[in-house]
Amino acid sequence: MKNQKGNDELRSEYDFFNMEGGIKGKYAKRYREGTNVVLLSPEVAEAFPTDEAVNEALRMLIRIAKKTPAEVLH
Repeated sequence: MKNQKGNDELRSEYDFFNMEGGIKGKYAKRYREGTNVVLLSPEVAEAFPTDEAVNEALRMLIRIAKKTPAEVLH
């Protein structure tokens, strides 16, 4: 069915419960597996402006966290 020119507005309300053909959560697992988005607060984003800067800082934190307290002080 082609849209009539000028009739591209959404309806004010949709009854998704009674719509046919859709499967709830069909792509949810795939989406979660392929998505790893983290929102940074503005002050953190200012300090680490790129994804590589964030990853480098987190890798450094991981290395430090794995060390014993004596290793951290030296």
